[in-house]
Amino acid sequence: MRMLHTMLRVGNLDESLKFYCDVLGMKLLRKKDYPGGEFTLAFVGYGDESESTVIELTYNWGVEQYNIGDGYGHIALGVNDIYSTCEKIKALGGKVVREPGPMKHGSTVIAFVEDPNSYKVELIQLGTQGSARKQEAISTIN
Repeated sequence: MRMLHTMLRVGNLDESLKFYCDVLGMKLLRKKDYPGGEFTLAFVGYGDESESTVIELTYNWGVEQYNIGDGYGHIALGVNDIYSTCEKIKALGGKVVREPGPMKHGSTVIAFVEDPNSYKVELIQLGTQGSARKQEAISTIN
């Protein structure tokens, strides 16, 4: 078995695609309308679905907002230079909600950004993780 995708419900598909593609550097892999069910699915990611885990953005027609709840955590992305990545995200209109720095009670350098639907995306500086293992499988956005 392997992870295929994570699904997020979004209130404005165009706004969400702009964030994930233009701000975070993912590619729109496929998009399809389902008129019978009144929803649209868009899959975004850093690599082909056959080899990479991706994000499924689900837009239910006419639903503009969701209650995220307290069970959702975040999506994590590995980056090579967290400081310049955060500056780039801000320059592109993205919202950095936690500036880069060591995590509380650890040495891993992290930051958090928020997508247009208030979903959190954690950025992790590659090579600073608390464990000795390399995280080569994590996609990078810079």
